[in-house]
Amino acid sequence: MTASPSFSTLLRALILAGLALSLAGQAGAVEAAKPSLPKDGAAWQRAAIQDINAAYRITLDNHPGTHDAANPGFQKNLEQARRQGLALAAKVGNSAGYVAAMQRFNVGIHDGHAGVFTTLDEKSVAPPERWPGFVSVWRGDALYVYAAQPGGPAVGARVLSCDGSAIKDLITRNVFAFSGRIDEAGHWWVRARRVFVDEGNPFIRLPKRCRFDSGPGSKPFARTLVWQAANEQSRQWIKESYNGDALAVGLTQPRPGLFWVAMPSFDPDEAQRAAYLTLNKQVGEQRQGFLDAEAVVIDLRHNQGGSSTWSRDFAGALWGAERVDRRMTAYQGDLAIWWRASKDNTAYLGELAERLSKEGQVETAAWVKTIGTGMQAALARGDKFFIEASESEVASQPASSAASAAQIASDPAADLPSDPPAFTKPVYVIVPGQCASACLDALDVFTRFPNTRLIGAPSSADSTYMEVRTQALASGLATVIIPNKVYVKRPRANGQGYLPAIYLKEPVWSTANFLKAVDADLAAQGR
Repeated sequence: MTASPSFSTLLRALILAGLALSLAGQAGAVEAAKPSLPKDGAAWQRAAIQDINAAYRITLDNHPGTHDAANPGFQKNLEQARRQGLALAAKVGNSAGYVAAMQRFNVGIHDGHAGVFTTLDEKSVAPPERWPGFVSVWRGDALYVYAAQPGGPAVGARVLSCDGSAIKDLITRNVFAFSGRIDEAGHWWVRARRVFVDEGNPFIRLPKRCRFDSGPGSKPFARTLVWQAANEQSRQWIKESYNGDALAVGLTQPRPGLFWVAMPSFDPDEAQRAAYLTLNKQVGEQRQGFLDAEAVVIDLRHNQGGSSTWSRDFAGALWGAERVDRRMTAYQGDLAIWWRASKDNTAYLGELAERLSKEGQVETAAWVKTIGTGMQAALARGDKFFIEASESEVASQPASSAASAAQIASDPAADLPSDPPAFTKPVYVIVPGQCASACLDALDVFTRFPNTRLIGAPSSADSTYMEVRTQALASGLATVIIPNKVYVKRPRANGQGYLPAIYLKEPVWSTANFLKAVDADLAAQGR
C-alpha cells in the first residue's frame, strides 16, 4: 500500500506546480502582447482604461479578500486602486504612461500577492532608462550615496533634499506612488533607492538640484543633476546596491568556528537544489562542529521567496526536525486554509490536477483534485470558500507517542529523549528588505529558537493570501495576479513583518561588513 504524502510534500508540489503553470501563463501573455501594441496615444489610453477595469473585475470576482471577514478594508483598497488607476489612465499617451497607470492600480490594492503586471517588451516600447551619475541606498533613516562617477557626490554622503523638498517627500511622490507599500519599512530599504532612476514615468517630475551632507565636520553642499543614459556601470551599481554580493547556495567557513550558510533563493534551479541537499547533509555530518561553533550565519540576501521546504529542511538539520515540527505546530495553532471557490479559481485547481496527473505525480494530483472537488461543491452550494480539512501534524510525526504528545501540548519547546543534542550557539539571520513569502516563512521557523538574532534590514510583509495564479488580459498587454487561498488565524498577521535586532546601515552590504557586525555583536556578548 502506498503511504499518503505528508502535508509539507504536497504543499511543496502544489507551490512548484502552480508556479510552473503561472509562468507558462505569463509567457503566453507576453507572446500575445507582441502583435497587439496600441498604435498611438489614444489607443494606449483606451488600453489602460480597459485593462484597469478588467483587472478590477477579475480581482473582485476571484480574490479571497473580497469575502474575507478578517480584512474588511480589502474591497475599499480595491476600489481605491481602480479609481486611482483610472485617474492616471485618462492621461495616458504612451507605453510608459500605460505602465505607470498599472503600477498605481497595484499600489492602491496594497497586497503583494495581487495586482497586475505588464507584459510589454520594454526594449521596444519603453524609453531608455536614465540616471544622474550616482546610485543611492536607503539605510533606515536616510538616503545615502552608494557609488558615483568622478565629480559626483561623495560615497556615503546623505541626500538631504531636492528642489526644496525633503528627500523622504520626494521618494513618497516619485517612488511609492507607483511602487511598493510605503508603510512597510522593508520596502524603503528596497525601493527608495529608485528615486534616482528615470524609467520614463510621465506622471512624475524628476529632481534637478539636490543637497547633500558628507557627515560631521562638513558643510552641506548642492549638486545640479545631469540625467544621462544608463550604462553598464550604473546597472552594475544598482544591482550591487540591492543586497550586496551574491553567494552561491551552500556552506562556507570564513574562519574556524564560524559557519556561513548562503540561501539566496528558495526557488532553486537544479544546481541549487543539489546544493541544498548537500548543505543539509553537511550539517548532519559536521554535527559536532556545529555544536562547538562560535556562531552560524544564515544569509538570506537576494532571496525572493519560493518554496518554504528549503528553509524548513535546513532548520530540521540544524535544530532537529522533530523540535522544529513541534514548535511550528504550536506556533501555527488554529491556522486554517480557506480556498476561494470562484468559478475561475475552481477551474484552475482542476487544470492543475490534470497537469500533475499527466506528469506522473499521481498522489499529489489526487490531493489537488480533492481540493478542487471541495471547491466545486462549495461553488455549487453558493459558498464563498472551501475550508480545507486540517490534519494533526503532531500525530503524524513518527516519534510522537501519547506521552510525548501530552508534553508537546504543555511545553512545545521542551526537549524529548528522542531529540538530538540541542543546538544553542548564536544564529544570525541576514534579512534583506525584500524578504517576503517563503523568505518570511523561513523567519517564522528560525525565530522559534531563542538563539536566533536577525541582522540587516526590516523584512517586507505578506498578506494572508497565497497560492497565486495568473490570468492574461484580453489586450495581451498585462496579466492579473490572483491568489486562490487565504490563511485564517495565521499567527503572523496580514501585513506584519520582522524587524532586525541589529541594523546594518553601511551603504555597502558586503559579506565583509556583515562579518564585522557579527563579530562586534559576539564581542559585546563576551563570546
